[in-house]
Amino acid sequence: MASRILIVDDEPNIIATVAPLLRARGYEIIAAMNGRAALDATAREQPDLIVLDLGLPDMDGVEVCRLIREATSVPILVLSARGAEGDKVRALDAGADDYVTKPFGSEELLARIRATLRRGDNPTQPGSGPIVRGSLTIDRERFRVLRDGDEVRLTPKEFELLEFLAQHPGRVLTHRVILKAIWGPNAVTQPEHLRVLVAALRKKIEPNPSSPKYILTEPWVGYRFADV
Repeated sequence: MASRILIVDDEPNIIATVAPLLRARGYEIIAAMNGRAALDATAREQPDLIVLDLGLPDMDGVEVCRLIREATSVPILVLSARGAEGDKVRALDAGADDYVTKPFGSEELLARIRATLRRGDNPTQPGSGPIVRGSLTIDRERFRVLRDGDEVRLTPKEFELLEFLAQHPGRVLTHRVILKAIWGPNAVTQPEHLRVLVAALRKKIEPNPSSPKYILTEPWVGYRFADV
């Protein structure tokens, strides 16, 4: 079956540009031009992916993102003219999976959509067995990590961080989201803890820590585990 994509944007020219582009690739398209219509369409149509603008006429797009994420795990790709780091962080913290800034290239948008749909089709559930990413195997039952078949000894926090990142391959995770997941809500203002832990983890799992293959940095925003 063709993947169903909901496009949420109040600019008719964006819908007129993006919808034919996606239909030509075999996707089924639904459109909504404001936040309330987006929420209604999400509940009614159950799309496989939502492409969401932030500048909507009736609601802030970040709030729409948050409300959708409270109700469903459908992947959300933000497509917005807001390119400031703060806007990206707010949207990603609210539950968006990725962020593309207008103006955009059609091939980049299509690649981001394919990657986001892959993640939605292959969710990693907590406690559901080993995670395999490239040459890494994360055995969650035995708390072991193998790289090319050889065991890598990690501290409990390093293991917890690696597991959390690897559960969301290709998704940008903000510093705040990671800190809250690993250290709890009181740690969200202490990003230095995360920088130190990431550096230590890279030394153990990356073939070349100075040019990471797995844990990629999104400058000023957070980290992305490579979709390998």
